[in-house]
Amino acid sequence: MIVVREYDWSRDLAGVEDVERRCEVGPSGKLSLFTDLLGDPLCRIRHSPSFIMLVAEMGTEKKEIVGMIRGCIKTVTCGIKLDSNHKPQNDTVKPLYTKLAYVLGLRVSPSHRRQGIGLKLVKMMEEWFRQNGAEYSYIATENDNQASVNLFTGKCGYSEFRKPSILVNPVYAHRVNLSRRVTVIKLDPVDAESLYRLRFSTNEFFPRDIDSVLNNELSLGTFVAVPRGSCYGSGSGAWPGSAKFLEYPPESWAVLSVWNCKDSFRLEVRGASRLKRVVAKTTRVVDKTLPFLKLPSIPSVFKPFGLHFMYGIGGEGPQAAKMVKSLCGHAHNLAKDGGCSVLATEVAGEEPLRRGIPHWKVLSCDEDLWCIKRLGEDYSDGAVGDWTNSPPGASIFVDPREF
Repeated sequence: MIVVREYDWSRDLAGVEDVERRCEVGPSGKLSLFTDLLGDPLCRIRHSPSFIMLVAEMGTEKKEIVGMIRGCIKTVTCGIKLDSNHKPQNDTVKPLYTKLAYVLGLRVSPSHRRQGIGLKLVKMMEEWFRQNGAEYSYIATENDNQASVNLFTGKCGYSEFRKPSILVNPVYAHRVNLSRRVTVIKLDPVDAESLYRLRFSTNEFFPRDIDSVLNNELSLGTFVAVPRGSCYGSGSGAWPGSAKFLEYPPESWAVLSVWNCKDSFRLEVRGASRLKRVVAKTTRVVDKTLPFLKLPSIPSVFKPFGLHFMYGIGGEGPQAAKMVKSLCGHAHNLAKDGGCSVLATEVAGEEPLRRGIPHWKVLSCDEDLWCIKRLGEDYSDGAVGDWTNSPPGASIFVDPREF
């Protein structure tokens, strides 16, 4: 008999960690990635406004954890408010919010699969979502993970919704040189919040509680890149505040924020041959010995490693992609100083600024798959209708708390 109940740290931790160890995650056909949650199975959801973890338990006398699922709820942008003529209200584009639930971390012990445990966990999680007022639920899975896709689209009623790209770049042993034509400015959380709300709050999936994200201890800062010759790139004290900056912006500019995933979870690449390990180590030795050559090197990913995540990427102007490249270089150096092995981000498949984001194709995923389901009637202010049928936009806002 299978019982699904809420996770209890005092008695379930060992069982949950055992299932995690036996469930490798990562794109099939590539090297397997094992996730280490640093002794806290809730670490990937506890920073959300509302969250829960459920476990599936089997047995009568000797009970065994055979599966688990995590979920969280937040309010995000799902469109823009329109009047009866399908035009922005009062000629001003304003975000339309909805309460969205996210399913992540679904695991079933390999020895107990094909017994309906995953389906039961998802159904129980969706019931909790409904009880807490969520209007939609979505999941992210690898595009070629057929078992996961079949479960959610075939049995749970989800539909394919968005196909963003996960872009991953290694952190080299040398520091990346930044363009001398670009100035990078670090914003305080108040200014960062103002910038995002004023310019990016209508992006799909933008979190209404962006202030909580930017003020979180895992957020390492928000950075703006501007041309060095502009009035904002002339040195310290030149930043006028986000509102003034957006009123009189330079010809081109870009922004991104950095999130410290290293303190939440670690990854480990498994299944690599001895030859690949030797080649990777050789590149690191050469890079450390001759850093002035700026040779790309493969970090040590065959033991637990950490990563930094870049989010809130945006910008404007003909040189915006180059500005993003400078910000990614700055983020790379932060990751190097922080002892991380990779730098990652996730953007819409049609994101125009992605060409400025350095990444290795072998480490990246061109099509991550997001599936969505409508849980009930849409109670949003100025109803958008059924969000699941809306066409994709050029950009999305990926919440770092859910990566």
